[in-house]
Amino acid sequence: MNSTDSVAPAAGGPIAADAVIVGAGPAGLFQVFELGLLGIKSHIVDTLKHPGGQCAELYPDKPIYDIPALPVCGAQELVDRLVQQIKPFEPQFHLGEEVVALQRRDDGTFFLETSAGKQFVAKAVVIAAGLGSFQPRRLGVEGVEAFEDKQVHYRVRNASTFHGQRLVIFGGGDSALDWVIDLTGKAKSIVHVHRRPEFRAAPASVARMQQLVAEGRMAYVEGVATALRTADGRLTGVTVKGTDGALREIEADHVLAFFGLHPKLGPVADWGFELDRKAIKVDTAKFQTSVPGIYAIGDINTYPGKKKLILSGFHEAALAAFAIAEQLNPARKVHLQYTTTSPIMQKRLGVNG
Repeated sequence: MNSTDSVAPAAGGPIAADAVIVGAGPAGLFQVFELGLLGIKSHIVDTLKHPGGQCAELYPDKPIYDIPALPVCGAQELVDRLVQQIKPFEPQFHLGEEVVALQRRDDGTFFLETSAGKQFVAKAVVIAAGLGSFQPRRLGVEGVEAFEDKQVHYRVRNASTFHGQRLVIFGGGDSALDWVIDLTGKAKSIVHVHRRPEFRAAPASVARMQQLVAEGRMAYVEGVATALRTADGRLTGVTVKGTDGALREIEADHVLAFFGLHPKLGPVADWGFELDRKAIKVDTAKFQTSVPGIYAIGDINTYPGKKKLILSGFHEAALAAFAIAEQLNPARKVHLQYTTTSPIMQKRLGVNG
């Protein structure tokens, strides 16, 4: 990591922070809590526009069964509970921004800059970026880039956009089937395209889609997209090659493609950490990276015996918090205190009168 002497500060100067957490998934949110108990304020940055990371983005409604003391907990429910838990510590969220630069300065602090031009100078940094930033698997046809987020969509931000429209929906997972079912009767027409007879979606959803096809309320084609049809700079349809080898020209105002998301390590790969198979190597005492003062918790890290579980990330956050407290105050021993009996911690939590 290089000094940032040549980096021009943003107007008004960088934001001074005790700790900056990169990633607002469950591990990153719990890191805020563990640092807060030790009196350390956090700023938390995430590329998504809402907290929750992979949980909120990939499976918000799916149940989780291995969170201690919660026999079953929805993924979004877990995120909501974590956000509620950290409110006493007043973390500063910076959402919809990607950390694009991270450099160690000569004085041992760290300079960070986001894609929005926001700058920080932090005493400690925690990388809690999960598997990295999630990118949609794109429709594999020539020229698709010109229509993405206009007439080709990889997620639904506002369902009403598609009401009264001719739609072609690709995919065989839950997202594709859910939107096929939801938009039937609201869209002008729907053609559902999947590349094979097997589906990853819930069997009940597949059965419902097949029932809608049998009723003539929508159409289904087994095949793959081979080309987009355009006129006057607008998408007018898509060419699909069926598994029978036949080419079909399907009219469309919008194409929705749900092929899932794939993780991309992104700028993290260029920040000078020792990596092992796209994961950041850490020690198991502090969960510190090969760069002193920078820690990594959750799915982004690796060490002997690593298990990619949410509860593992919580454990890592606790030990990283103690290491950061010792780093920020090297002359002061950090004693283990319990929230059930410590007046200091209860005061920080706002639970004692």
